[in-house]
Amino acid sequence: MRVLLEAARAQVEIELNDSATSQKIWEALPFEARVNTWGDEIYFGIPVHTEQEKPQEVVQEGDVAYWPPGKALCLFFGPTPISAPGEIRPYSPVTVVGRVAGDPGVLKNIGDGEKVRLRKIPSP
Repeated sequence: MRVLLEAARAQVEIELNDSATSQKIWEALPFEARVNTWGDEIYFGIPVHTEQEKPQEVVQEGDVAYWPPGKALCLFFGPTPISAPGEIRPYSPVTVVGRVAGDPGVLKNIGDGEKVRLRKIPSP
C-alpha cells in the first residue's frame, strides 16, 4: 500500500506496512490536514481512531506512525525535543505504520500550519 503526501514545497511517498492500523488509514484515504511540527517531526490529525498496536517508544528516521492520543499521523525525519543523543523519541508511544520511501529530510520543507494532502497511489 503506497500513499502520496503532497504539500506546497514537498512530496513524499509512504509505504504502509501490513498492520491493522495501516489498513484503517488506507481505507480512510484520501484526506487533507494541517501540519504541526515538533522538532524534526511533522504530525497531523487524520480521520482514524484506533487503539495502540505494538507501541514503540523510540522510532527510526523515516518512520511513519499513528499516535492514538491525538488521532494523528506522525512522520519522523530526525530528533524530537525529548530525544536522547542517537535516538528519535515520540512524545508518547506510537504504532509504526510505514516508512517514507526515499529521503525523509524532504519533510523539513513542510512548515507548521501548512496543508498536506494524502492519497492512494494505485498499484501498477
